Amino acid sequence: MNIVIGAAFLLVALGLLGGSHYYVWRRTVRDTTARGGWPRRVGTVLCVVLPLVSFAALSARRGVPIELERALSWPGYMWLPVLLYLVLGLLVGEAVRPLLLRLLRRRAQRAAGSGNAEGAGAEAALAARVPVPVGASADGPAPAGTAVPDGVPARDGVPARDGASARDGAAPEGAAAPDGGAEAAPQAASQAAEVSRRLFVSRTVAVAAGAVAVATVGHGTRTVFRGPTVKRITVPLAKLAPRDAGFRIAVVSDIHISPLLGRAHTQRIVDAVNGTQPDLVAIVGDLVDGSVQNLGRDAEPLAQLRARHGSYFVTGNHEYFGDAGEWVDFVRELGVHPLENARVEMPGFDLAGVNDVSAEGTADAPDYEAALGDRDTSRASVLLAHQPVMIHEAVRHGVDLQLSGHTHGGQLWPGNLIAGLANPTVAGLERYGDTQLYVSRGAGAWGPPVRVGAPSDITVVELASLRA
Repeated sequence: MNIVIGAAFLLVALGLLGGSHYYVWRRTVRDTTARGGWPRRVGTVLCVVLPLVSFAALSARRGVPIELERALSWPGYMWLPVLLYLVLGLLVGEAVRPLLLRLLRRRAQRAAGSGNAEGAGAEAALAARVPVPVGASADGPAPAGTAVPDGVPARDGVPARDGASARDGAAPEGAAAPDGGAEAAPQAASQAAEVSRRLFVSRTVAVAAGAVAVATVGHGTRTVFRGPTVKRITVPLAKLAPRDAGFRIAVVSDIHISPLLGRAHTQRIVDAVNGTQPDLVAIVGDLVDGSVQNLGRDAEPLAQLRARHGSYFVTGNHEYFGDAGEWVDFVRELGVHPLENARVEMPGFDLAGVNDVSAEGTADAPDYEAALGDRDTSRASVLLAHQPVMIHEAVRHGVDLQLSGHTHGGQLWPGNLIAGLANPTVAGLERYGDTQLYVSRGAGAWGPPVRVGAPSDITVVELASLRA
């Protein structure tokens, strides 16, 4: 059953990817360039090669040389957010397109109705000066009387002409000679001007959508490489004694050490965490995207983490894409303490951790009884669990506070809407019965190192007491 679901998901994903690229090709290449010209050829090649590179980057697994993985990752991953915002921009352009055409037509009508021949003459001159690419789309049926070149669908509505013949006043190649001689010239000029207007609108929308996509992704990339911001929240716990209030936990999730982000990314996060001077550091999963062999050096700055009561780590779903046990052993060597379905006592509360829910059905499955079952329930408890959906088990086991990540806050708008469908909380602090859940947006980024509308963060959770 899982295989069938996985295959169906893959087919849907490939369908969306293929459909998106066809739509982008149609609106940014076919509608704006001449058939057979080098701009159309280059655009077509890019629309075929880029999705293949993206698929290769997403499919790269253990055993692929790190140099090859890094070479595939940059173009493959970075194209995906550009594609997302390019498609969104073009969809907005579908609403703008008819408004621009209507505006241009009204201007032409006002010029034509000025009471002399200047309007018609200007439109004819415009049609003669602006070359119409053979095969470019006119976004509608061809004007009456306009001939269409061989091989171009009638819906393209483009007369076969080139710039030279238009400037020289020669009849467009493949176009039928208009009946009526000189009397038909204004009608032919009007038809050509309409096609030129539609071409102008197509190019304007394509350029505007492309500029917005590139600017959005550029800003989102800068946000990630600038490093996470530090958030501070206070969480009151009913069972925490007043003398233990003020304990500060630095919550770090979804670092996603990868061939793209590398050692410098890890160092930025470690420096930011140490700058908060926490009592405890909690790394709540998705530390890496790769093997210890390839990324161990990039994770080494974690050995510099400093906190009075140490640093702790629980696995996320991405650890199980490879050898989770290998990473558990490695972070232990760096001085970070793995909590594998285990618990330790802190001043005034119990700190517990469970393996990620994605390990269900394996020897590494989350075990709440092992982590929480025999504790003193009069003490406050804090649970480290990567995915917010684990809150339901936390409620059943009387946990006071669960710290999670996983969602990235959606990472790329409107991904927050999708993340909200799969997670009880996307970001921030919420209450479920007597249990509170805090979800961090994460300190890194998965796939493309880009964040839009969901800035990365490290959160300092200060525990407070509700007792008088």
